[in-house]
Amino acid sequence: MSATSRFQAPIRWGILGCGDVCEVKSGPAFQNAENSELVAVMRRDGAKAQDFAARHGVPFWTNDADELIARPDVDAVYIATPPGSHLELALRVAEAKKPCYVEKPMARSAAECRTMIQAFEATNTPLFVAFYRRGLERFQTVKRLLEEKAIGEMTSISYRLNVAPSNDSPDSLPWRLEAEEAGAGLFYDLASHLLDVFDYMFGPLENVTGIATNAASPNLAVEDSVAMSFSVGNVTGSGSWNFASWGRADRIEIWGDRGKISLSCFGGDDVRLESSDGLKTFNGKLPPHVHQGLVQTIVDELLGTGSALSTGETALRTMTVMDTVLNSYYGGRDDEFWKRSNSWPKNRVP
Repeated sequence: MSATSRFQAPIRWGILGCGDVCEVKSGPAFQNAENSELVAVMRRDGAKAQDFAARHGVPFWTNDADELIARPDVDAVYIATPPGSHLELALRVAEAKKPCYVEKPMARSAAECRTMIQAFEATNTPLFVAFYRRGLERFQTVKRLLEEKAIGEMTSISYRLNVAPSNDSPDSLPWRLEAEEAGAGLFYDLASHLLDVFDYMFGPLENVTGIATNAASPNLAVEDSVAMSFSVGNVTGSGSWNFASWGRADRIEIWGDRGKISLSCFGGDDVRLESSDGLKTFNGKLPPHVHQGLVQTIVDELLGTGSALSTGETALRTMTVMDTVLNSYYGGRDDEFWKRSNSWPKNRVP
């Protein structure tokens, strides 16, 4: 055991909510990371929890969150449910004084995130958030190229995401399109990835402004189009998200006075570096289990041999940026705004 850690290898994990994200992206990461084991899983549907445990070789399953949290053989807990239950479950984990790894988005609002952080600080317990792109080689490559001044002095940053509109019935929307479960629309789910990795590569975003609208989705109460601007030091940046678009786009462009770096946020394409020296490309392939790089840094921190790349505090910065952009659409986001959808500007009766 490290002199700076109260934990001993291996770190034994339990998962609350072993759904789709745990099948490939995250679940195997806890089994494959060094000094890490997955020992218990929970899902409200016990049959599905049992099936997951059998297929992934997990020794214990349950449909009771409190039972999993209380198990003495569970050192740390991963919350992989929709954001609507993150705060409630995280507070239970904090009360048990067990480290917690919360799926992104961290919660439904920055206000909920602050409550979560305070609870873990009160028990002196670590809190981590699953912004796993910080642990991917493609974004670490970009960060390194920027530090090496491969494009000279950075002068501007831009991002665009366009995806097809939702055709779901208002009576059967997926949880990602319900503010009570997701915190907003797809912007909250997808933009959180991009904005957090911007925070990782460039530093905290400042002077954030933005606007959100529902341009072409009468079946949705949430936003379908968002634009924002920000700065990082003297560098200006912009982002655009269109969830009701013909065609698709997903592109980050980072311009400097001697070159440009470009790549997608969600793909596994090569990182492109263009300059007067020509075009250079760097491997951008995604690993089989995308959480594994970040999970390894968390395990290392718990054992006192490293530092985690994503914490409650770093995630709060991203959540605050998104709430700033969405604030006017929801008429404020410090309360339980999902319970007053009739007051949102789109739904307000003239």
